[in-house]
Formats: sequence, structure tokens, C-alpha cells
Amino acid sequence: MTRTLYDLTRTVFKSRYPVRELGRGMPMAGENRTPSVWVRPERARRAQPALSRTQIVDAALDLLDAEGLDGLSMRRLGTRLNSGATSVYWHVANKDELLELALDRVMAEVAVPSGDDWRAAATGYARSLRAMIHRHPWTVTLFGGRPMIGPNATRVLDEVLAAFGSAGFTGFDLEYAWSAVVDYVIGAAGSEASWQRAQPGTSAAEWVDNLGPYLDRLDEERPGLASHIREIWMKETGDVLEGRFAFGLACVLDGLEARRPPAR
Repeated sequence: MTRTLYDLTRTVFKSRYPVRELGRGMPMAGENRTPSVWVRPERARRAQPALSRTQIVDAALDLLDAEGLDGLSMRRLGTRLNSGATSVYWHVANKDELLELALDRVMAEVAVPSGDDWRAAATGYARSLRAMIHRHPWTVTLFGGRPMIGPNATRVLDEVLAAFGSAGFTGFDLEYAWSAVVDYVIGAAGSEASWQRAQPGTSAAEWVDNLGPYLDRLDEERPGLASHIREIWMKETGDVLEGRFAFGLACVLDGLEARRPPAR
């Protein structure tokens, strides 16, 4: 049963992007590994530890949002909680499980509008997922790394599948349709969030202006590209980013609209 559930969620929550190793705890050759923290039986103990799982996930999220994946370690987490790593390991077997819990926590922020308009639901979901990624950019490389079967992730998936199902998509077409949207959002929002994190406080115009001699050389070698950088990239603002995202999302949804099964 567990294996079947694992295979199902790996298929449903797959991502088309390279995934880095999430953390320690990788199994040795021949060693069995619990597919998810959500299916691992809770450890039996006479007395509950001082720390709760909620406290641990809260502290992990603080570290992740402030410093990204590299800023999170079991030791640093224990220090932040003023507790030894042993208390953390009581709730999670390794860093991978901790990241599963953290990712499911932020999936609670993703909303899927209700109603009969599948396109409005898809648009609302896409924008909500994008906003969550901007708040928590460390999530991007985690999608597809392990099965997302926590309560928040499964709630989102159930609502998304219902929305796309109302458009007439069924079976593999249903899977392909919602995957096209989520893949677009992860790619677009991930790129936006990475840029903002790498260039904090620097406007696009300042970045282009700092290119200096490089742009002068580009004028001779690739004048069309140099012109595009000056005319478009220098004017890139939040409104431009919003327009780019909206344009791409509309193209994806237009394509799905054209492939919808005919109404019966």
C-alpha cells in the first residue's frame, strides 16, 4: 500500500526541473527508506519531548526564508530552538523529512478559487502559487524531490484537479493540463525569485547601466540584442514582470482551451 501511494504521488507531483539532493539521510545500499514523513509511524515514547513539531517547523521556516536551503541544518535548528538536535530528531528522522514538513506548511498559503469557471480557478491558483514561491524561494528546487502528500498539498491538488476536471479534462489529459500550468508557474516564479534574491535592492536599469563596456562591445557584435537590452531590460519594473507572467499564463491557458474536449 505504501509503495503504491509513493508511486502515485511521485507521478502526480512530479516537476520537470533538476532537483538537488535535499539533505542528509540518504539510504545506504540495500537499506529501506520511508517514502515520506507522512507515512512513517510515529515513534512510541512514554513522555512527549519539550518541543512540538509545530515549533520545529516554525523555526525551520524562519531559517529557510532568511537564508535559503543552505542556511538550514539540524544543528543550527537545534541552536535556534535552544535545544539539542536530539529533540529535533524525535519528530523528524533527517533533514529531508523536515523539508517535507516545511514545504507542506507553505502550501497552506496556496488557494484555488471555487466556482464553475475553470480558467478563473486556474489563473487564481497560478497567481497564488507564484506569490507563495516569491515569499519562500527555497521551495523551487524541492518540487518533485519527494512525494507531497501532506494535508495542505493534497488539499491543493484535489481542488486543482476538480477545477481542470470541470473543463472536461480526464485521465492523462487532466494530468497534462494541470501540469502545464504548474510547470509554467514554477519556471517563471522561480526565475523571478532567484533574480530578486541575487540582486537585492538593484533595479533593472541600474544593472544594465553597470554593464558599461560590455554593452558597448555588444553594440558591434550583436546590435539587435544590445538594443533590446537597452530598450526593454532597462525598463523592467514590477509591472513589466507582471505583464510577462500574465502573457505567458494566458498563452498556456489559451492552448489548454483549444485542447479541451468538446462539450457533451
